[in-house]
Amino acid sequence: MQEQDTPGTPPARPHHRFTPEGRRVREVVSYSRRGSRFTPRQAAAWEAHHEAWLLADEDVADPGWSWDAAFGREAPLVVEIGAGVGEATAALAATRPDANVLALEVWRPGLAETMGRVAEAGLENVRLCAIDAVWLLEHRFAPASLAELWTFFPDPWHKARHHKRRLVTPGFAHVVADRLAPGAAWRLATDWADYAEQMVEVLDAEPGLDGGIVERWAERPLTKFERKGLAKGREIVDLTYRRSS
Repeated sequence: MQEQDTPGTPPARPHHRFTPEGRRVREVVSYSRRGSRFTPRQAAAWEAHHEAWLLADEDVADPGWSWDAAFGREAPLVVEIGAGVGEATAALAATRPDANVLALEVWRPGLAETMGRVAEAGLENVRLCAIDAVWLLEHRFAPASLAELWTFFPDPWHKARHHKRRLVTPGFAHVVADRLAPGAAWRLATDWADYAEQMVEVLDAEPGLDGGIVERWAERPLTKFERKGLAKGREIVDLTYRRSS
């Protein structure tokens, strides 16, 4: 299922937006693009799997896009924002063979690493996409179409002047509440205390969501990134919010 474009829909790649005069428009996005150099293992995984599993930008940006067609079947759709190197992606997708799992990640080595993990697990229910998550949820998902949403350790943008780049904002929370199916969960985790506070403040204020801080989600694997946070003495905060109705 997908939303239809409306006149003036911005591009799927916000950093590719230009004025009529041809000047690049600087957009505020929740991510930064790091290096693109592959390790030999990542290069092999990319070569073996990107054509089948990585959804092309131009295809997803087409107003006629179909998620069912992308996965080759109709099934509940789960989305992960910021898959990183795919540790959680592969582990959780393996326990959900009856769901279609879409992993969003803009970092190419992370996409390649995720492909390798998915292949090692023998999974066929995962697809990957490198398009901006905010744009994607706004323009390519119909209301009540998501069975679950995962956002584990989004970039905290810890400097105060960068807080505007954080993913969890009132506007995005409203979109998520609309796209989740009734009762479906948005599961989040962060190792930055002030971001956890912001998440609670924003998500508590969204009338379409109910939830709060919860015990660590037992299904979520302990990733290398999380272990680094723990080693630095940071507290890991898990949150779960559900669409109220």
